[in-house]
Amino acid sequence: MDHRSMAAVAAVGEIHVITGPMFAGKTTALLRRIQAESANGRTVVMIKSEKDTRYGLDSVVTHDGVKMPCWALNELSTFKTKLGPEAYDKIDVIGIDEAQFFKDLYDFCCNAADQDGKTVVIAGLDGDYLRRGFGSVLDVIPLADSVTKLTARCDLCGKRAFFTLRKTNETNTELIGGADLYMPVCQKHYVNGQVVLKATTNVLGAATACLVSMDH
Repeated sequence: MDHRSMAAVAAVGEIHVITGPMFAGKTTALLRRIQAESANGRTVVMIKSEKDTRYGLDSVVTHDGVKMPCWALNELSTFKTKLGPEAYDKIDVIGIDEAQFFKDLYDFCCNAADQDGKTVVIAGLDGDYLRRGFGSVLDVIPLADSVTKLTARCDLCGKRAFFTLRKTNETNTELIGGADLYMPVCQKHYVNGQVVLKATTNVLGAATACLVSMDH
């Protein structure tokens, strides 16, 4: 094997995925992993989407207040340029929070791990409030060295919660919020909750139509 081939082999990194519904502790698990890598002498960096402004843009913050400085980006492809090539080369581990918001997640993970030899750890939702794939997190799973699916506790019965129920009738997929807008639920209460929300929508719609007809 020549020197170029050996260098290519040495450059291969790793990809690890942490996923699950809201309130499952994904960010907590991510920070623990990144902090452990740092304690082992590796150079780490955290990235999050600039869309998530709930706790400011300069930190990744868990629901219970644990935080770590980060880069807030719109696109992951800009990270290397913004950090600078020399600084980027020194990075061993890249953590990405709220990974579902990055449209270029798949390409970034491929390049960072396969070409640049980085360990990439991502945390993000695997599904939206309708239980459909959210962003590119599911696309990264075939690339991953490990996948951790976390669960929360159902707000309504205390059983394991695999899903996120939206409390409002807003239909935009990207609606950033916390316990004011979402709750973790088990399958039974997800289905029941959707029925209640649909019924509420129908009632409100009928009431609105009635008011409009009365005005005319």
